[in-house]
Parts: sequence; C-alpha cells; structure tokens
Amino acid sequence: MVENSQHLSSDPIGVFDSGVGGLTVLHELLVALPHEDFVYLGDTARFPYGTRSPDELLAFSLEITDLLLAEKAKLIVVACNSATAAALEHLEAHVATVAPGVDVIGVVMPESQLAVEATHNGRIGLLATPATVASDAYTRAVKACDPHVKLFSVPCPDLAPIIQGGFPFDQRVVDTVRSYCEPLRAAEVDTVILGCTHYPLVRPMLQRSLGRDTKLITSGAAAAARVERALTVRGLENHQTDEGDYRFLCTGDVESFRSLGTNFLQMPLGNVAHVEVVESGARP
Repeated sequence: MVENSQHLSSDPIGVFDSGVGGLTVLHELLVALPHEDFVYLGDTARFPYGTRSPDELLAFSLEITDLLLAEKAKLIVVACNSATAAALEHLEAHVATVAPGVDVIGVVMPESQLAVEATHNGRIGLLATPATVASDAYTRAVKACDPHVKLFSVPCPDLAPIIQGGFPFDQRVVDTVRSYCEPLRAAEVDTVILGCTHYPLVRPMLQRSLGRDTKLITSGAAAAARVERALTVRGLENHQTDEGDYRFLCTGDVESFRSLGTNFLQMPLGNVAHVEVVESGARP
C-alpha cells in the first residue's frame, strides 16, 4: 500500500510505458511543459505488452503505478496504449484510494478525440498492438466522440518489437509497415491513429504507405494538453523559472535502455536507474 501524502507543485510527473516507446510521449511533455520535473519508468524486462493478457497488463500497471507514487509523482501518465486500454479505470480507482488528488491520464481518449476532429470522411484507421485492438478501447472512445464515425482496426504484432530492436531499419521493416497499411488504404480512411507509442519512429514509412494526404494522429501532443489542463485544475503547476529535471527508471538492462532511448526521446537521457519488479522474464 502506498502511503498517503500531500503532493506539491514541485513534485514530478510520473510517466510509464512497456519500454522506450513512451519516450515519444515524454518528448512532447518536455516540450509542452518545460518547467515540470518528470520521472519515467520503462518496463523493458516485461516488454512487449502488446501480446500480454488483460490480467497481466493490469498487474504490471498497478505495480508500476505504485513505484511512481513512491517517487512522489503528483500525476501519472500511462503512456502505453495497451496498458491504458486494459487498466486505466482500475488504476484511477486504485490511485483514488492510495493517493487522493493524483490524476491518472491515459492516451486512448485524447488520441481518439483528435482523430474524430481531424477526419473529413468519417473513416478512421487504427494501427495498434493485438492487446489494444482486442480491448476495443479505441472503438468505444471513437464512438463516444462521434457515433457516426467508422473505425477500421489493424493489429500489428510485429511492429513494436521490430522498432524496440533498434536501428537502422531494413527492407523487412518497410514490407511489414506496408502490409499493415494495406487494409487501411483499401478502407479509404483519411485519418489513422498510431495506437502504440513506438510507431512515431516509423512515421515517414507509414505516411508514405498510407499516402501524403492521410492524417496521422499520435498520442504525445494530445496527452500533453490533457496533462496541462489537469495540473491547472489541481493547482499543481510547477512555477520554477528554470527547465525542469527528468530522470529514468527501467526494469531491464540499463545500458540498452539508454542507448535505444536516446533515439526515441531525441534528447540526452542521462541517469538511468534499475528497479526490480515481480516478474523479470521478458517475452521473446
């Protein structure tokens, strides 16, 4: 059980993801909220989340949330689409009990709202992990925004692991991207939600495959706007004049996280600390 405490505006914002993909969200947060401090936790030991069961995703998310609350996080950002889809409501209830006043913000609804606002023909595509697609979280979110919009979902089991594997990308990656985009081209969507934080790293390939006029919606900017509003409502904005600090925790190999994470964050990573979690074995 996390001990209750009064959170201060100077406390950090906690962000977590299954690996380094959530650093694309953190990048947007750092740009949008330069005076805030952040602590990011990448659960690289248990990556990928996209093929995990809902029960596993919930257990992992609860454990990581408690770790971030122990770091005095004043707000939690679930940067992982699969974790958001499987666990957000449970996390909100849990945090409301153990740390009242701490908001939990996911990426599914903000992305869905942006996509509905962006589409002109009412046909939206979704590229996401199998766990995210199977959850129907985006289907519900899009319908809640506009019941007349149609969502065409494509599960992409290989894409996040390929991207997590590192750079450079070869023809195999190009062919994989094309195969996932083809059903969306056939459906004549004009807007596509990138439903995994890893996917912005292959955005140029996706844009080429989907067509230059197709709008691509990512979670970072949408989540940053939601976080800024939440901090304002709670009166938790950090009013320091200097740039805030950001630091990193990971459950797997620290050097691998630092090396790959720099490409995702597009900024220096600096200090990365290792933390232990209940299940250490990563899936192949």
